[in-house]
Formats: sequence, structure tokens, C-alpha cells
Amino acid sequence: MASWDEVERAAPEFAGRVRAVLDRHKHKTMATLRRDGSPRISGAEVHFVGADAFTGGMPGAVKGQDLRRDPRVAFHSASEDADEQDPASWPGDAKFAGRAVLLTEEADKAAFWAGYGGPRPPDVDSSDVFRIEFTEVVLVTIDPPDMVIESWHEGVGYRRRTRS
Repeated sequence: MASWDEVERAAPEFAGRVRAVLDRHKHKTMATLRRDGSPRISGAEVHFVGADAFTGGMPGAVKGQDLRRDPRVAFHSASEDADEQDPASWPGDAKFAGRAVLLTEEADKAAFWAGYGGPRPPDVDSSDVFRIEFTEVVLVTIDPPDMVIESWHEGVGYRRRTRS
């Protein structure tokens, strides 16, 4: 599985556009797996610090319990409606999937919080912080008359496809 830095090095222009879509809104949708294997959708933030991407949760959050049990995770950017008069102006949808690795070492947690740049929650010592290891990153945009699907997959690399 890859760090965000590896995705950026493999496809820098693509990774920059994905980040731009992800950074348009603070909140993303996160999918985890419940104990019975059914999906759970939660609101979540993603923070890019150094070469990695991170997510977290309040102490005892069910999404953190899901990830401790099964680290598979997927994220989707906030969606915006396309302008029907100018569909090419739509910024697109970004999504990625991979594995969430719980930070357990104090040095790793301290490095995350040092680079975070936002306010530290009052319960920071008991909060979960997970580093994301990527298996796929996808960006969907419109280039009239086509929908453009760009992706990076672990072991495959960057790919661009269109659908009319």
C-alpha cells in the first residue's frame, strides 16, 4: 500500500487536482465495515501532513472501532452540483480507498499533531489517529461531452478513461 507521497510522485498533476477537490470542503464521507460486514457511512475529515494522509475520531467513536477491527476504508469528497450551462466548470468528485493504520507510538502521534496546524481537541490523548495507506485514488470530471475518469491504483499506476 502507498503513502500519499507515493501517489504524488507517481502522478503529480493528477494528485494535485485530487487534493484541490478534497480540500474544497472540510468534511468527507467515510465508509467502514461494521462487525457484521455491512457498510457504515460516517462524516470524517482527512488531513494531509508531510508525506501522509490521516483521519481520526473521538474516543469510542464507532468508525474507529470499525477500523480497529477491519482497517479497510474508503472516502468520498463532498459533492457539488454541476452547472447545467457550463458542466466543465464542475470541480469533480474525488474518492480514495485503502487501509487505515492506527497510530500507537507516541512519537508518531506527536509528529501528526505538530504538523496538523489546527486546534488540538481537549481529549487528544484518547483520540484515534489513523494514517491512510492508499490502494486507489479516483477523480471524476466533465470534459463535454465526456465524463473523464482518472485513477491511480497500486501496482497499476495512473490511467485516464472517458465515457460519452
